[in-house]
Amino acid sequence: MMEHILDNPIYNALISAHSIFSRGTDDVKYYLEDVASFAGLKDNSRYDFETLYENSPKESLFIVFTPDPINIPDQWRIVTHIDMFQMIYESKKVPGGAYIDFRDLDESHVPEMTALVELTKPGPFNSRTIELGNYTGVFNGKDLIAMAGHRFNPTPFTEISAVCTHPDYFGKGYAYELICEQIRRILAKSETPFLHVRNDNHGAVKLYKKLGFYIRTEMIVYVIKKS
Repeated sequence: MMEHILDNPIYNALISAHSIFSRGTDDVKYYLEDVASFAGLKDNSRYDFETLYENSPKESLFIVFTPDPINIPDQWRIVTHIDMFQMIYESKKVPGGAYIDFRDLDESHVPEMTALVELTKPGPFNSRTIELGNYTGVFNGKDLIAMAGHRFNPTPFTEISAVCTHPDYFGKGYAYELICEQIRRILAKSETPFLHVRNDNHGAVKLYKKLGFYIRTEMIVYVIKKS
């Protein structure tokens, strides 16, 4: 039973702040395809998955988050599943650190953002994902070398996502500083930051704990495609 709003972050985002990006039914929601590949189901029940199948475009691929293992009907092929931690930041103060020169990113930066995501694999990034908001980046000359932004927004929580740094620039503190800026922006909205990270990404988990995040729960991510 999902009792906390963050037990079902995608569905709760799509019925609140992200309703403008939502398609589906009252109980089964998914993002516009060019915005994101995520689906949120109210109960993650067999009926919900069948409804998603019937109401989504042909050959759809979706990413579903759940705090517990679920049985997915046979009309969906499970492409993969990933074990994650969901981490939350409950302090009202922004962590301190050295200032870096970052820029707000816009649609003109999408090709560079896509290339950085493809190189570093922080998670999916579609042509309109930037519309989810507050993407900031670090540049070396004209080259984008690090970035972070917002993704799910199940009010009153905002997820920090797409945290990535070009491998040639590891160890310079760019991810730390970009996350601090994202925390600052979320707190300025009187919301609470949270994020998801693979549970085997020990370096990232260590960084997030250093920033003040704690593990709220384990999450399972299923990538499913219409059979």
